[in-house]
Amino acid sequence: MPTASMSTYKLYYFNGGGRAEVSRLIFAAVGKKYEDIRYERNEWSSHKSEMPLGQMPVLEVDGTKLPQSLSIARFLAKQFQLAEKYVSARWEPDETKRDELTKKFLAEELPKHLQNLETLGKLYGNGGPFFVGNYLTWADLYFYDILETLLYANENCLNNYAWLKQNRAEVEKQPKVAEYLKNRPKTEFERTKLTNIYTLAFFLHLVLHDIE
Repeated sequence: MPTASMSTYKLYYFNGGGRAEVSRLIFAAVGKKYEDIRYERNEWSSHKSEMPLGQMPVLEVDGTKLPQSLSIARFLAKQFQLAEKYVSARWEPDETKRDELTKKFLAEELPKHLQNLETLGKLYGNGGPFFVGNYLTWADLYFYDILETLLYANENCLNNYAWLKQNRAEVEKQPKVAEYLKNRPKTEFERTKLTNIYTLAFFLHLVLHDIE
């Protein structure tokens, strides 16, 4: 059976960041080569039937296809020792309710959760800039990716959280991540407008339950 270093990887998604970006960041962080297959929107219909569940992103490992973004990210994190557990993020499908929840979340919930993450980062980071054990894990990469959405919604949201700002800066300093960020395609891919309480709860669960 091929090891993680011997396996070949293909990642299928649209030509943008979105739900595949955390997996791309994991590949970049560990320096693992993979085939980054990006479809334009007008190409998707001709490839949809090739994908399990008819959805993307999809990760193909040695010919076997794995669907769903968090399952992919968790699998890669385990493969490359950046693990481990996760809680599914949930999203409101109704656009009007989504906009209302976004405003409420940014004003009332986000500061509380960022403060919790700031506290947990300082507590479990062993004096360093990373969430777990003073070394890079996929929690840092996942938080970095979600922060792009948060900062898009409110560019000043980290102003009162020095540790979280440092965490983001340290992720960007990782040489292979920095190279990826510099060279990744610049697209107009629409980012999800709502980053809700369940997404932030993922990090609280990850940090509290992965310290063993």
